[in-house]
Amino acid sequence: MKRNLLIALIIIANIAIDQISKVWVRANFIYGETKEIIGDKFIMQYVENKGAFLGMGSDMNPTLHFIGLKLLPLLVLLYVIYYVYTNKNLNKLSVVAFSCIIGGGLSNVIDRFLFSSVTDFFFIDLGGIFKTGIFNIADIAVTTGMFILIFNNFIFKKKQKESA
Repeated sequence: MKRNLLIALIIIANIAIDQISKVWVRANFIYGETKEIIGDKFIMQYVENKGAFLGMGSDMNPTLHFIGLKLLPLLVLLYVIYYVYTNKNLNKLSVVAFSCIIGGGLSNVIDRFLFSSVTDFFFIDLGGIFKTGIFNIADIAVTTGMFILIFNNFIFKKKQKESA
């Protein structure tokens, strides 16, 4: 019960934080408007992404767009929810990671179903060292979940080797 509550809370929190931030951006920015947050290094710019990562797939025909950017991601996320709830062998870090991925993924899928695009607004440019595309809170949740899974996998394998 405690584990299931943790999963649900993380998923709901990720969706809520992302959706609230998107509502705020849509209400307080003009489309395309840019505001510097930390100089020209951390910027907010309101865009609507009709595709996936960095706009890929935005020019797909409507049927492929529906299947590839709405239906398929939703089905995959529903399977991951099933997997996390039913696989009791997952350690706590993996549960947190998968829950972040699910929450962020579902929030972007919600945007695609409601608006046929995803609201993006963060941009980082560290002067040639590191530069991102425009992203949102859901993208941060998914990326964080992926990094946690990778990190956890290395730790888990190291512990397995040590105990063997």
